[in-house]
Amino acid sequence: MVLAMAEKAARVEALEKQVDDLQARNADADERIERLTQILKAFDPARFGRRSEKLATSTVDDEQHAFVFEEIETGIAAIKAQVTKGRGNAGGKRAPRPRKGFAPHLERVEVVIEPEELPEHAGKQKIRIGEDVSERLDVVAAKFRVIVTRRPKYAFRNEDGVIQAAAPAHIIEGGIPTEALLAQIAVSKYADGLPLYRQETIYARDKVELDRKLMAQWMGKLGFELDILADHILNEIKKAERIFADETTLPTLAPGSGSARTAWLWAYARDDRTFGGNSPPMVAYRFEDSRATECVARHLSGYRGILQVDGYGAYSKLVRKDGGNDGVVLAGCWSHSRRKFYELHVAKSSKVATETVERMAKLWEIEETVRGQSTESRAAARQKKSMAIVRDLFTFWQATLPRVSGKSKLAEALRYAISRRDIFERFLTDGRVEFDSNIVERAIRPQANVDSLYPSSSSIWKH
Repeated sequence: MVLAMAEKAARVEALEKQVDDLQARNADADERIERLTQILKAFDPARFGRRSEKLATSTVDDEQHAFVFEEIETGIAAIKAQVTKGRGNAGGKRAPRPRKGFAPHLERVEVVIEPEELPEHAGKQKIRIGEDVSERLDVVAAKFRVIVTRRPKYAFRNEDGVIQAAAPAHIIEGGIPTEALLAQIAVSKYADGLPLYRQETIYARDKVELDRKLMAQWMGKLGFELDILADHILNEIKKAERIFADETTLPTLAPGSGSARTAWLWAYARDDRTFGGNSPPMVAYRFEDSRATECVARHLSGYRGILQVDGYGAYSKLVRKDGGNDGVVLAGCWSHSRRKFYELHVAKSSKVATETVERMAKLWEIEETVRGQSTESRAAARQKKSMAIVRDLFTFWQATLPRVSGKSKLAEALRYAISRRDIFERFLTDGRVEFDSNIVERAIRPQANVDSLYPSSSSIWKH
């Protein structure tokens, strides 16, 4: 009995020491998790905020921000895993957490795990009274395969001539890629931002040698074949009552020089859902070597309707000089105007800019309430709630402009807004007009972040 008591005391002492160790480890982990969580919260505006609300002087781009956040989240998860392992099952079964269900189109593979048949169960009849069901997301890794096409040749006994099925048509005639492989390479490069040289390395792991120069030639051919689809999409966009347009620089390899030159990517978007329309949203891209008016005039040839854009002058030249309404009607983007004031606001260099940003915030709040409603409801709500705010803003700006230096950033922001008053106010009376052109900005921004293109693949940007 004395020995048993001694052993029990030793076990208790060991458990107490283990508990003290776990408590110290938990306290340290909680402190580290709290510190990392606070960092995440501090950077949330940079991660989720409007692009116009980020500091213009920041040298950290979106990809670097994303990398930082991923590393922090990984660190927090590692700490929690370490703590959980130390606790074992002391905490009991974890309470179920609400989880968003998986998309219904995903294949479901049923796995039934029956309880183990133990000796004491012999002779007993099992009655099923229920079950626990859980779902985990799985993936089947992409794998290469070779499509072997055989076309038998036949001759007729005692007859002249040979018959054989015609060879099927392919995008790369006489080449090795199937259309599925071309789609995989194109989506990886243009939608996922995975350059060809990285794809070359990935495919080599499966002992498949695909030279990036060869893949670049395939992409050029694919872009050419997609021209008919690209033209169809742009024509469908031009049938809309209102479309958005934007353009951005795109680094492109100059043929034969080994250096990059500046080209331009133009984007045209249609999305009628904001005013209750049922047409599917779509976007078309056009790759050009310049930013000249001739480019947008060629792209939008024959278009009659509302064109919602930023302040670039090339779009203004599309409007009829006689003021007719059967051509292009411009509508402005309040986000572009706000951006100029916001930069001054965050620098705390202008009370006028701060007041402007605060007044504009009310307009965005109103827009949130009318998104998706009919054109009549949107126009009525804007005239009732937004018109007075807009009128007071322009009165405020016009009174301020003569009192500030003409060469200042504030004067530049004021002139930008005042000179475009007619297109900025268009949303007040036309429910089809959006308050900003963020729809097309969201469509063009990811494309501008990819690596330089091969010149031969530039036409693929049209679709």
